[in-house]
Amino acid sequence: MSGLIRDQYILSSTGSGIKRFFSRESSPTKKVPRICGTNYPLSILFIIVNEFCERFSFYGMKAVLTLYFLNYLHWSENLSTTVYHAFSGLCYFTPIIGAPIADAWLGKFNTIFWLSILYVVGHVIKSVGAIPDVGGTEVHVALSIVGLVAIAFGTGGIKPCVSAFGGDQFDEEHVKERGKFFSIFYMSINAGSLISTFVTPILRGDVKCFGMDCYALAFGVPAALMFVALIVFVGGSGMYKKNPPQGNTLGKVFKCIGFALKNRWRHRSKQFPKRAHWLDWASENYSKKLITEVKMVTKVLFLYIPLPMFWALFDQQGSRWTLQATRMNADFTAFVIQPDQIQVLNPLLILILVPVFDLGIYPLVRLCKINLKPIAKMTIGMLLAALAFAVATVVEIKINLKGVQQNIFTFGQAEYLAVKPNDICVLPLQDPSYTKLNFTDTTKVTVAIPGANKQCTYDINEKKTYSLLMDVTNDETYCRTIIDPNVKPANGLAAVRFLNLLPQASNITIGDQTINIVTQNISEYLTQKRGNTNLKVTYNTDEYTIDIGLLDFGGAYTVVLKSTDDVNKIIKAYKVEDVKANSMHVAWQIPQYFLLSAGEVMFSVTGLDFSYSQAPSSMKSVLQAGWLLTVAFGNVIVLIVAQAGSFEQWAEFILFGALLVAVAIIFSIMGYFYVPVDPNDLKEEDDTADDIKKPIPDFYETSIDGNVEEKKTKI
Repeated sequence: MSGLIRDQYILSSTGSGIKRFFSRESSPTKKVPRICGTNYPLSILFIIVNEFCERFSFYGMKAVLTLYFLNYLHWSENLSTTVYHAFSGLCYFTPIIGAPIADAWLGKFNTIFWLSILYVVGHVIKSVGAIPDVGGTEVHVALSIVGLVAIAFGTGGIKPCVSAFGGDQFDEEHVKERGKFFSIFYMSINAGSLISTFVTPILRGDVKCFGMDCYALAFGVPAALMFVALIVFVGGSGMYKKNPPQGNTLGKVFKCIGFALKNRWRHRSKQFPKRAHWLDWASENYSKKLITEVKMVTKVLFLYIPLPMFWALFDQQGSRWTLQATRMNADFTAFVIQPDQIQVLNPLLILILVPVFDLGIYPLVRLCKINLKPIAKMTIGMLLAALAFAVATVVEIKINLKGVQQNIFTFGQAEYLAVKPNDICVLPLQDPSYTKLNFTDTTKVTVAIPGANKQCTYDINEKKTYSLLMDVTNDETYCRTIIDPNVKPANGLAAVRFLNLLPQASNITIGDQTINIVTQNISEYLTQKRGNTNLKVTYNTDEYTIDIGLLDFGGAYTVVLKSTDDVNKIIKAYKVEDVKANSMHVAWQIPQYFLLSAGEVMFSVTGLDFSYSQAPSSMKSVLQAGWLLTVAFGNVIVLIVAQAGSFEQWAEFILFGALLVAVAIIFSIMGYFYVPVDPNDLKEEDDTADDIKKPIPDFYETSIDGNVEEKKTKI
């Protein structure tokens, strides 16, 4: 998630609820330090810095997570996507644990403190798991999973508490200052998300440690920032107002619903009088006011049922869309970005689009006398997200356009070669000649030198890719067939292999890798970072440094080493392209990010505002918990599809887009029949019965003759 909208409204999420931002449950008598004589308590500075560091640590770690699974743990794309979304889902399940802990047991300060310690420990474990020297693959996987679970419980547990704790620091009469605090708090979330999403991919890709991408550093910096967040938060301890726990509203709602269902089941016979609403079966043990409030909440929660599908698409920015970016060209001439840095587009666009919609688009729509109701806005947001995936599908198809081909490398002293059955001439032969040919059927291919008794015959099988090697030197013909994978290197890397046509075996060093290749042999592909590359060739005790030029994003190359002058010891390297480099620029992802971000503004901002307006003040925290759960279930949908499906990636994008369109239609129908309510019309009734456990009455009994009679004795 961008950190901009979901976290913006987590300011008013579970835990104490929005109402407690504006009225304290307790009134500490100690004098609160102020900022320069204003009405702003000094303690809020500690909370704002804490939030910036915490959001930096979370989104920084998450930005590089998919590539960590893929490149460091060597998981498949499907498994990487599954674990990524399982982690994201867990982060949004755990707030319903943190909120009751704070409300009913530890209070907000203690909950934040203890879960932040767990948070830091999770980051440290995750960072240690990224150090190659610490155990083997199984140890790395175990440490990674344990670290992610600890982080999920840490971030989810404190999510509903931090902003509410900040609101508690203000006096009741300082409403204006409190509002400005939440604006600044919101900006600290944005700043942490933006900076970390940009910085941590640089730490991963541009810094080398242990001879590879530095995931240990990319995770270690967020760990350090989370430790700073904890220290800063504890540093303000003496200044905080710490209100005592106020009771578990969420738990009370579940108990009321559970009792109503249980009581209705006990009296399920048609002989018992019906009640107007199934929740009315809780009236024996709960007040009318609480039951009415729960009715209002469940009405909105029912409307939430289709919403996870939106988040299923939205959260693929960090998984499928990042993987898509690894197969695109990220060179902007003036700078080159990392594939995981493209995610910064979402928070950047959100900062732009929120005021554009609020100050431009919505007022313009109203001037046209079009009344866009919340349900309509959310539906349009869903359709925009589906359209974003339609664009992503087109991009995916364009990326994967390629044909199966046969590569013929020819060297030697003749003027040209003839290739049959195509009758193609390959020119010239003094330098390596390189031709790509397509054969649709299983056939035999003959490569011959006209006018000389030199030819090689190859068996070509349909749907396979070959390199056909032929070298003619001093009337000797060298032929060889190699089956090529014809697959792009993953994650935006380049791949290169070496064909040694030197008279002797040679050592070749590229980057931090050294291989030995015997004469007239070819190496396996070695993956390399994109960039201009030099080779070090050790041949006949002499060392040569050869510039082979640019190894580009997603390209696979064969470098042929050949001696052109043994007397003067001249070696040339001829580079040919086996698989074309990424030709589609990553800028083509901008339209899909724009559409998805616009959809987020219309869906998420509107949805949360609508939920807030439809909930009674004491139940707003419950609805926010329900909203967070839609995010969690959205991630569950993705991991199920990733594990169960065997679709091509473009087909999976179409599937998600089509499902969201269908869900948008269902949601609009549900919204059409939804009757909005005004929680302010709720009568203030005596709620003392909520806390009094009364015996469960049994109003009816069955007589000996089987007739149902009402009991005359009540409780």
